[in-house]
Amino acid sequence: MTTQVAQSRSIKSLFTSEASQRFLAFGGLILLFIMFSLFSPQFFPTMNNVMAILLSTAVNAVLALGVTFVIITGGIDLSVGTLMTLSAVMAGVFISKEFHVPVPLGVLVGLGTGALCGLVNGTLISRMRIPPFIATLGMMYIAKGLSLVLSDLAPIYFNDAPSFNKISMGSVVGAIFPAFPIPNAVLIMFAAAIVASLILSKTVLGRYCFAIGSNEEATRLSGVNVATWKTAIYGLCGLYAGLGGILMASRLNSAQPALGAGYELDAIAAVVIGGTSLSGGEGSILGTVIGAFVISTLSNGLRIMSVPQEWQIVVTGAIVIGAVYLDMLRRRRE
Repeated sequence: MTTQVAQSRSIKSLFTSEASQRFLAFGGLILLFIMFSLFSPQFFPTMNNVMAILLSTAVNAVLALGVTFVIITGGIDLSVGTLMTLSAVMAGVFISKEFHVPVPLGVLVGLGTGALCGLVNGTLISRMRIPPFIATLGMMYIAKGLSLVLSDLAPIYFNDAPSFNKISMGSVVGAIFPAFPIPNAVLIMFAAAIVASLILSKTVLGRYCFAIGSNEEATRLSGVNVATWKTAIYGLCGLYAGLGGILMASRLNSAQPALGAGYELDAIAAVVIGGTSLSGGEGSILGTVIGAFVISTLSNGLRIMSVPQEWQIVVTGAIVIGAVYLDMLRRRRE
């Protein structure tokens, strides 16, 4: 009897652990791919469509990487979508609209814009004690307004900087292996994920990220300057939003000032589906990347099956609710 109880508990803990949620997300991704391949064998499993899924995942995954750090601390960032837009617009202003600086310098301006706004978010939250939801909501509107003002309500095109488009749409791999024209944006996404994983698992910032999310007060009493580290974490999230803006602008070869609203929800959904707890203290970069692929694969497959976009949103919302419910079950078991 004791052995059976122990086995039952071990099985329950297996299906409610953080690792199991990543496994379920990965299993769901494989299941989606198989299902859509069976429903649409002529279109879905083709090389062109797989490349389209990879490319559509790149921006959302990069945004979600930054959001992962914030959610692990128990916070939230609703501004990453419009920060992405503002970073793209700033790069456009410096490269094509006003100053005509070299592309690398314009890229640094875009990344710096995102990081600076992230630091402002962190300062509002950690120093001024404004709730993360309110602070980042305000930043979302500020970034959206600044994007419209700086662009004069019109898209900024990078026609005079042809190398800018190659940041996302060029293919280093395709130049070496023509049969696999993987866009550079996908390589940048995986490189950004590797860097984020190293930061989260191997650095002081990563350790304090988990510590703050697990018990912020205990972390503060142990002598850690929580305000400083929390500001740095939001700054890192802003940096990833800036990178997402550069990838998006390069992909479209333009900075679209009205683009960005809604991207923060997809990023948060990817993080939650990947097993990161909204309560803080738990999460992984691998899970976030899997979650981003789940969302893009689902959207792509439903689009090929001619499912209306509004129903695509409904399905995504249902999956997010299910992921959060699994997280709640796991925490109750613990």
